[in-house]
Amino acid sequence: MRGLIAHEWISRHGGSENVLDVMARAAPDDDIYCLWNDSEDRFPGRNIRESWLSKTALRKNKAAALPFMPATWRNVDISRYDSVLVSSHAFAHHIGSPKLRSTIPIHVYVHTPARYIWAAEMDNRGRHPLVRGIAPAFKSLDKKAAAEGPKFAANSSFVRRRIEDSWGADSEVIYPPVRIEMLQSERNWSDRLDLADSATLEALPNDYILGASRFVAYKNLDKVIAVGNACNLPVVLAGSGPEESFLRAKASEAKVPVYFINRPTDELLFALYQRALLFVFPPVEDFGIMPVEAMALGTPVLVNPVGGAIESVRLLGGGATLQSDSTSEMESAARRAISIDMSSAQRKATTFSESAFIASINNWRARSEVTPISYGSGHERT
Repeated sequence: MRGLIAHEWISRHGGSENVLDVMARAAPDDDIYCLWNDSEDRFPGRNIRESWLSKTALRKNKAAALPFMPATWRNVDISRYDSVLVSSHAFAHHIGSPKLRSTIPIHVYVHTPARYIWAAEMDNRGRHPLVRGIAPAFKSLDKKAAAEGPKFAANSSFVRRRIEDSWGADSEVIYPPVRIEMLQSERNWSDRLDLADSATLEALPNDYILGASRFVAYKNLDKVIAVGNACNLPVVLAGSGPEESFLRAKASEAKVPVYFINRPTDELLFALYQRALLFVFPPVEDFGIMPVEAMALGTPVLVNPVGGAIESVRLLGGGATLQSDSTSEMESAARRAISIDMSSAQRKATTFSESAFIASINNWRARSEVTPISYGSGHERT
């Protein structure tokens, strides 16, 4: 059986790209199709097909490319394939003509319905005048494509509800793969650090609250500083991005020390997780991989009660939710999380492993008589 894996566009970093990596490793003979590939060394020796958009300047401007995406996906020839597995957060689930879609099994793993169309308040691109203008027509196209028979899986119950609200379609929840096997293969990640990273880690206080992500507005990392203030504990912020000046200004006003670590290596990030008293994750995310990574390494988390992150906290029992921004609630919720015995959460973390993800994908596809893919033995870092 010849299969195709379809993905919106391939970036160097991103949660959806991590899912694509696992899909690609598990089905090494499948072709890959994307609008454009900005990570050309990611799949050496692999047959990767790109759309006509890859040969234009539009690949550098997603908002400008947006009007062309649905038709581009519709014109992809899938006739040579027996099945199609789609990783979608925009319009990849439109792949293929209606005629071909009626005869070839199409399974769509949905990271989210396109936020800039369906939830513009969650994505700055949705505020672009061009995007606002085409949103009503594109909602109609999106619902039509969703009604043509593809099977949907959502990366969280939060996204499942958004699929139902947006497309009127049902879906199965399959949580995305997290590098659990690799994370838990090292007892103490500080032993894996080079001299520079080791010096960075040792310069930090023994007890601290950690926040980590891109420094962008919707991540709300200023709330990590607020939690540190409420608990009178130092704060470490790891990452980089355009909000760094804003966060440094907030840090200068804090009553506790705030340390910035720019662009940490994976090994340093994992060591930071392990050393932290608490990992605070404030944004509303479709799922949220970082809280799972922290819990897998034995660190409790504090998350927003809205979005997908709360689901992993409930499943693993490794954290608490922040119900309000009052100082007393921040301190109370943080103390509840810090007091949790994380041994059970660490054992349960395999719920989110790469092997568990592949097993769930296989079970989902098998119900439509698609030949299962096999999970490779390697656990390469993504």
